[in-house]
Amino acid sequence: MSDAAGAPAVGRVYLDKQSPQAYHALVRTAEAVRATAADAGLDRLLVELVNLRVSQLNGCASCLDVHTRAALRAGETTRRLGVLAAWRDTELFTARERAALALAEATTHPSDALAQERAYEEARRTLTDDELSAVIWVAIAINAFNRVSILSKHPVRDASPTA
Repeated sequence: MSDAAGAPAVGRVYLDKQSPQAYHALVRTAEAVRATAADAGLDRLLVELVNLRVSQLNGCASCLDVHTRAALRAGETTRRLGVLAAWRDTELFTARERAALALAEATTHPSDALAQERAYEEARRTLTDDELSAVIWVAIAINAFNRVSILSKHPVRDASPTA
């Protein structure tokens, strides 16, 4: 939440603005993670699916907005985006995507040890070691950005032109 001038809600500090050195280090980490994912052969759509699913789990409106637009630019369909929260209940996602999504969920909620083991075992059967590592790093990075945005209460503003 923010005021009309775009300042954070009362009592909120925009962590990225208050501690820019730490935030820029996080951005550099995300850039390294993107390079790692590309080097592992993960396409942009899969990376954005992971970013979106983790952001759904964390309830990060700002990251959902950013990564929905990125997924659409990368060629993702609105149909698949619409059912991403229920990916297990549809056949719209490939085995590779399903393994990555399960692994991303296990990375986001590591307290469920049994689910984490199952997700890891499936990922080992479906993904290469480089892909598995990259998916986990993508999930770790977006989890960090989710925390920054959620705790800062970064707003999602209407980008449509006003008439």
